Amino acid sequence: MRSKMSPSQPHNNPILWQPTESRVSGSAMYAFMREAGFDDYDALHAWSVNEPAAFWVALAAYCNVQFRTPATEVLTQPGDMMSARWFAGGKLNYAEHLLQHHGEQIALVFRGENGARRELSFDDLKASVTSVAAGLRGAGVVAGDRVAGYLPNCPEAIIAMLAASSIGAIWSSCSPDFGVNGVVDRFGQIAPKVLFCADGYFYNGKRFDTLATVDRVLERIEDIEMTVVVPFTGESCGLPAKGAACLWSDFALAGDELVFEPVAFDHPLFIMYSSGTTGAPKCIVHGHGGTLLQHRKEHLLHCDIGHRDVLFYFTTCGWMMWNWLATGLATGASLVLFDGSPFFADGRVLWQIAEDERITVFGTSAKYLAAQEKSAIKPGEEFDLTSLKTLLSTGSPLAPAGFDYVYNSIGKDLQLSSIAGGTDIISCFVIGNPLLPVRRGELQCIGLGMAVDVFDDEGRPVRGASGELVCTRPFPSMPVGFWQDEDNSRYHAAYFERFPGIWAHGDFAEITASGGVIIHGRSDSVLNPGGVRIGTSEIYRQVEKLDDILESIAIGQQWDDDVRIVLFVVLRDGVSLTEELQKKIRTVIRENTTVRHVPARIVAVPEIPRTISGKIVEVAVRAMVHNQPVKNVDALANPKALEYFRDRPELAS
Repeated sequence: MRSKMSPSQPHNNPILWQPTESRVSGSAMYAFMREAGFDDYDALHAWSVNEPAAFWVALAAYCNVQFRTPATEVLTQPGDMMSARWFAGGKLNYAEHLLQHHGEQIALVFRGENGARRELSFDDLKASVTSVAAGLRGAGVVAGDRVAGYLPNCPEAIIAMLAASSIGAIWSSCSPDFGVNGVVDRFGQIAPKVLFCADGYFYNGKRFDTLATVDRVLERIEDIEMTVVVPFTGESCGLPAKGAACLWSDFALAGDELVFEPVAFDHPLFIMYSSGTTGAPKCIVHGHGGTLLQHRKEHLLHCDIGHRDVLFYFTTCGWMMWNWLATGLATGASLVLFDGSPFFADGRVLWQIAEDERITVFGTSAKYLAAQEKSAIKPGEEFDLTSLKTLLSTGSPLAPAGFDYVYNSIGKDLQLSSIAGGTDIISCFVIGNPLLPVRRGELQCIGLGMAVDVFDDEGRPVRGASGELVCTRPFPSMPVGFWQDEDNSRYHAAYFERFPGIWAHGDFAEITASGGVIIHGRSDSVLNPGGVRIGTSEIYRQVEKLDDILESIAIGQQWDDDVRIVLFVVLRDGVSLTEELQKKIRTVIRENTTVRHVPARIVAVPEIPRTISGKIVEVAVRAMVHNQPVKNVDALANPKALEYFRDRPELAS
């Protein structure tokens, strides 16, 4: 039986923020729009997708993307998404654009949860990249070699990445909280020549050693020829017992001049990884030009970031937002790097940093904002956030109540940009816009150059109803391919099997009458009771309004030849899942969605499993409920939490 789409609920999404005329006219988006000859964003966006070659050429010029060798053709085979290639024949270098700025302006500020602070000017940064690039060349690294980072979010990670990319080597990283199997599952597939690691890291007031893990990784990845250790924790630092190794200070060599290797537009820059919770992580390859051009568009136009801004995103080196943050250097903005727990110091550490560093663009996750609200933290009252102009949120859908929290407790005059994209495209399909209002519960707009639509099961565009988020035309930050996928079969299977020739992103979404977008959750976690498809976030938005509920996760359980919805909830301390509370949960869901959204069973659990980048894993929980194996538990930050979902008596009847 073919499933039906969830019936659309009438949206009454009031405007919570409207840009002033001066903010609109002073934005780079406005300047670019007028330069291109358009008077409103809808017309600009239509041109960007209908005339892609003209748009991306104009964007490259506006963003000062420098080609060492001009392209001979802007877009080849535009009618075939998988075969399309951008700026064929053109050569450039990603790192060169990030290091184009000079002087004593701060490029990087590092803040640790333990109070540590370091800063590097643009001149300092370039000097450090120069010496590490010389060290890589001395270690025999050439264009196409892989260089890996198993590092905290510290300046050395940015420096090593830029040094590798300046040579044309391929950078790949993950955070130091990955276990041995998690590291080997990723780096073992790409055979890095050099591994950068730290002696340890801090999290929530505790020091964790990583060198023992590195020893075990080196035993299993024999391709690593050199390990470089960053003495991050400030304690006496040893070296791995296996293979050639040295300290960071000994690896960096004196270099007179930093040489940027010109490479093809689609020459591999980064290898990113899928979450790996349903099998071995996919190794997604992104290129120099596509990554640079897409990030420049998002930073400069959609986020209105310039050289006077201070940009922060809470991320680790294992999440694509780290790469996105790093590219912010190309704008001349100062980047703030934080490593540690965002809930350190009673959950206020990030807001203290925002005050101290005068952050103007602050990025975080929807789950972090929800946790702040549950803890009754009011950053706008407790800290001086007058510098803050934009707040970004991603990782999962931001509930309408999250929008309320931002404007009630953080700041009234903020552009709140809930954004959505992913590792697959190292960027966003749906993003913010300084020209447009912010409506409660909606992502502001579809990004320039992104031919995004929502399809029903028959592959027909729908409006005002939920469906599959798709992209119908090529864009520069599509993957170059998957690593060691010579015939592109895995690449094709990942995105193009659902709708032939159309990118199916895996999000369940809706385009609203105002042109905004609502993300209802991941397609692989969509619930299907009675053949009606329901996005999990539609349920979360209602449940997590309740003060007694800290967070929740919903799955579909096979039952009586159908599917029933099971809702697991994490309760506030001292709260029990009484019949009265269950009734309250069901009532708030029924009154704000439909009767089909109401869970058949509600079960309390102490913790919800999530990936290391913080995303909850409905697919893994569903597998546990059905007594099926969960693949690659090393991709989880808290794999032991899966046991709370095994053999639950509440689900036996």
